[in-house]
Amino acid sequence: MAKAITLSNGRTWKTQKDALAHFKAMLDRYDNQDVIDTRADHEDLVVLLERYDEAITDGPSKTGTGIDYFTRTLNNFKGFATAGFWVHREDGTATDFSYISAVKGQPKGPSKEFYDACRAAVQEDLHAAKLKFFKEYADTDGYVPCEVTGQQIAYQDAHLDHAGHTFNQIVSSFRAARGWTLEVPNGIVSLPADGQTQSTLIDPAVAKAFVDFHHSLATLRIVLSTVNLSMAARQRQPTIRRPVPLQCSSNPA
Repeated sequence: MAKAITLSNGRTWKTQKDALAHFKAMLDRYDNQDVIDTRADHEDLVVLLERYDEAITDGPSKTGTGIDYFTRTLNNFKGFATAGFWVHREDGTATDFSYISAVKGQPKGPSKEFYDACRAAVQEDLHAAKLKFFKEYADTDGYVPCEVTGQQIAYQDAHLDHAGHTFNQIVSSFRAARGWTLEVPNGIVSLPADGQTQSTLIDPAVAKAFVDFHHSLATLRIVLSTVNLSMAARQRQPTIRRPVPLQCSSNPA
């Protein structure tokens, strides 16, 4: 049975999907750095953040000292960016929050936070590898062939795919190798704080160890971003015409 979503202001959706679509459409109505100035939108975000704080208990309150306003803000990661909502508080501080997590009403949990921190540790190297690959192999129009479809694709339409071992498998193997299969020890992952949009590995030695472990197992290929990777993944050890090599960055964390 579909799970209805109800906020404290009386807003109700029959399913999570409908609620997520509502907030996604809201985000799309604004440009980056815009203040969410429509009264109904602002009120919906206020009660959504209330729901977030009630559900996500393994981090500091996002509401903090009180809400002043919301903006659509571009969150910059290593190699990519994505738009999201930020709450600006009455004391002048601000931070991001996930409307998806708020709607679903459940924390990601330690395993997902560790996964995200591992992804952050290698993101810079993945971005550099993709740039270098296109610089070396792109034709005069800037295109390279998709490893799955053979279609010529541009950089912005390309996805760097883990063939063979998936990224999740690599993270799981790393945890097993360190004896962390049942749980990740405290003090390993830094949860997102104000202005920090990704969990990170606290100890540089652990971050470097994961980067080295990942690079020793990862086999990467360029595929069209819209290709059905769930189908492509059935062949987890594909023949890759041009694998994408990885090199460690100077700062893996």
